[in-house]
Amino acid sequence: MRLPHTLTLSRLRTQRADRRSRFALGALATLTALALAACSKPEPPDIKFAPYAKSYQTKMSLAQVEYQYPIPPAELAKITPDYLATLDEEQIDQIYARLTAGPIPDGAFEGRILLPRGSSGKFRLSELVGGFGGTVLHLKGLVVEEIGEVLWRGKVFFRDEGVLRNRIEDLSILKKIGLVEGEPKKMNYAGKETWLLFPAKLYCGQSLLDSRRESIIIDYFFTDEIAGYQENPDYLAGRRGLKVRDEIRMIRPGFYLGRAYLDRGFALNFTLYDKAADEQARANFVATGKVQEECWPGTQQRTVLAAAAAGKPKP
Repeated sequence: MRLPHTLTLSRLRTQRADRRSRFALGALATLTALALAACSKPEPPDIKFAPYAKSYQTKMSLAQVEYQYPIPPAELAKITPDYLATLDEEQIDQIYARLTAGPIPDGAFEGRILLPRGSSGKFRLSELVGGFGGTVLHLKGLVVEEIGEVLWRGKVFFRDEGVLRNRIEDLSILKKIGLVEGEPKKMNYAGKETWLLFPAKLYCGQSLLDSRRESIIIDYFFTDEIAGYQENPDYLAGRRGLKVRDEIRMIRPGFYLGRAYLDRGFALNFTLYDKAADEQARANFVATGKVQEECWPGTQQRTVLAAAAAGKPKP
């Protein structure tokens, strides 16, 4: 027969062993989860950028950036909105300048806002417009990126009509600050009732960043001339409001990088993504680098297939 104290020590040893075993299993499970997450994380693109400093004089011309640092289709295929969100504004500008417009989109695209970052990595919120013709829109006290994520879900292109509308799922913030009254009429799209607001005209036109080739222009200036226009809140984007003008270029089929301007002043970047179109066309795009161009591609030929795998600049 064991003595009581001997039995107690034996139980303590067993309990400690059990705790160590559970701890080891927990640690193993955590490490396994981290390893799986690392494996599933997409490989970042190997994109080279021209050197630059804070002063404008240090920045290489966009034509030289494209000539010396072409982006192969295989690297364009690796770009994600999350990757773009890590870049500063000069880097995003350099990517945008190395793109062409591609085909004018059709159908629904998921949207994401990318506010411009300075070289310090901080958002330049103070540069956003704080008011417009007769109505003051106080944005400086609000987190613009979060507002955009709540209000805006993307864009719907009606290609044959040359028109675009924005998918809006929550108007509560605009109502709260007095910019929307009542209940705007919803529209049925793809079998779902949603707000398709802020209509814009869709066409090819000159880029305000890079005039060497055209971009796809999303023009809200004459929004009140478009069928289905609703004065409140659609006027906010038009010529009596913020005078919004967007332009987009294609990263790859189904994925576009955009720039938004308020009264011709740059405000923010955004992305538009159609997963089905991306998955359908990606392999052919990586293999050939060719897409249908509906806007003027400019006189400088893009070098998309001859780019060195190592990404070294041309001499």
